[in-house]
Amino acid sequence: MTTKKKRRTEDENREFKVEWTETFAFIQNLNGLPTCLICQEKLAHNKKSNVERHFTTKHVSFSIKYPVGDARKKAVEELQKSQEKLSSEFNYWMPSSNNVNIASFVVSQEIAKRGKPYTDGEYIKSCFINASEELFRDFKNKADILKKIKELPLSAETVKDRTVKMSSNITNQQVEDLKLVSALSIAVGESCDINDTAQVSLFVRFISSTGPKEELLGLLPLKGQTCGEDIANAVIECIEKHHIPLDKIVSISTDGSKSMTGVRNGFVAILKEKINHEILTYHCIIHQEALCAQTFPEEICNVMELVIKIINSIVAKALNHRQFKEFLVEIESEYADLLLLNKVRWLSRGNVLKRFASLLTEIKAFLLEKGIHYPELTNDQWIQKFYFMVDVTSHLNQLNHKLQGKGNTAFSMLEEVISFENKLYLFAQDFDRETLIHFPSLLKHRQENNSDIDICYFKTTLLNMREAFLNRFQEFRNSKATLAFVKKPLDATVTELHFSPFNIDIGNFEMQLLDLKNRELWSSKFERLCADIEIMEENKCELSSQHKWSALKDLEKEDMLIFNTWNSIPDSYNQLKKLAFAVLSLFGSTYLCEQSFSSMNLIKSKLRSCLTDENLESCIKLKTTTYKPDLPKLSKEMQGHCSH
Repeated sequence: MTTKKKRRTEDENREFKVEWTETFAFIQNLNGLPTCLICQEKLAHNKKSNVERHFTTKHVSFSIKYPVGDARKKAVEELQKSQEKLSSEFNYWMPSSNNVNIASFVVSQEIAKRGKPYTDGEYIKSCFINASEELFRDFKNKADILKKIKELPLSAETVKDRTVKMSSNITNQQVEDLKLVSALSIAVGESCDINDTAQVSLFVRFISSTGPKEELLGLLPLKGQTCGEDIANAVIECIEKHHIPLDKIVSISTDGSKSMTGVRNGFVAILKEKINHEILTYHCIIHQEALCAQTFPEEICNVMELVIKIINSIVAKALNHRQFKEFLVEIESEYADLLLLNKVRWLSRGNVLKRFASLLTEIKAFLLEKGIHYPELTNDQWIQKFYFMVDVTSHLNQLNHKLQGKGNTAFSMLEEVISFENKLYLFAQDFDRETLIHFPSLLKHRQENNSDIDICYFKTTLLNMREAFLNRFQEFRNSKATLAFVKKPLDATVTELHFSPFNIDIGNFEMQLLDLKNRELWSSKFERLCADIEIMEENKCELSSQHKWSALKDLEKEDMLIFNTWNSIPDSYNQLKKLAFAVLSLFGSTYLCEQSFSSMNLIKSKLRSCLTDENLESCIKLKTTTYKPDLPKLSKEMQGHCSH
């Protein structure tokens, strides 16, 4: 027995009839199906009997009130106009809502970049509204503008949510780029937040298609111990969570603490066991420089201790501090106050000493007026050591300034250190000649007081410091030829280069290097690179002397100049480029880790001590990253809503 095949309505090719609009008040929707203008109900099929049944059963009063003819035609036209207006308002609202969301993201991003609390969103909105009342007073569409501003969702909860979403989006961008690179380096530092929770700052440096990147991959909280194993587990978990192969790591930079560099259980040793090739390890060059600077003999260290004691005796007591500042105003002093020492900040010691030296006469007079006596301030030997320390820390600060910041290559940092080693020898010769041209404070003291300077003592101090410099930075010295390759490949000798961490085909490398040296078209690019770096250094010196710090930040960085040069070399030199980009990705210091901890202390302060680890990481990531979150994409993923 055969079964009868059921008829399918979609096979009947039924279409909406235009006359149904005037007769039954129906229109065709975007899907081609009939929709009632009166009640907005949608029917499943274009079938006249269904349309007629709906109209005659559900809208009897409408059919009686507007009989067939002109009356019904006008009534249907009014319904159509209302429908079109509603539709246009909805279509306008959709992009309008999207724009409001994007604006909300922009404000939230600015709040995070400046380390401000989430509650500043409502404060900014209030300022925006009040300022707009005056700013747009003469605008005809002032009401529309204010309406838009008032729709901005900027509650604390909204700003927090936006911040987390943007941070997540940036992490996705970072990971996508990291998956494409052949080599990356990591810098790891550890510090505690306001709640004594240990936080591990994990930065990655790599070469993307647009140039060198130094990015915070994660701020990793350690709830228990902070041994090398704990740090290693947290770092490995973070890297593997993002599916980044550990074998891409070619170097590690740390602050040199025992938990980081322990031979057996240190973070570096544990991570090396997980990686299938040799990796370079560096003790932060800035930390090493700071350790070398601590080789002053005990007598000179006591000078610093007394300076701190005197400063604290003036600044720590409110009455003394007020009177001292008033005293400086009365005598029209160049400075309005003393500086306090911050041991965490690398440049603090030199700045404190320099300010104290500038105000030494005023300090003596103020202490005498208060009946406080420090015999050292009138002791010529103590004064000599003090001015010597002022001058030496000034030179050390100049070195420290050059080592800090983004965009410095490891080779350039090593060059600065070696240059300073030679300067220390020059300073010692300065004492041999008794000219003191590199020690202006000490020279001025000798000229004004006809003092007999202890030449041998100060010369020995400088030579001991130079010896400390010579005994450090060995890991950088051992890689000097490899580090120099990115800037001076034409001077490279294959036997002096270190290939094992970078997976280089040495045979092809040799052939490509020989070809590069003999091709004027390509070799001339590196001559121009040296000229460009020279111009950049001249501009840096000029702007620094003029104290134009914002303009200094806008200068193109050295690593970007090097990247652009190598990026212009054809891929037929792929082994040379592979080594160059790998070396260019090396961290010379953990400066960024220390900078992130400064941001952490600013963001998670006493007033924001309840900030969660996730939110803290999101805030710091937005503050430190060079990536831009994809705001249109993030906005489209959200449902538009008015302010709350």
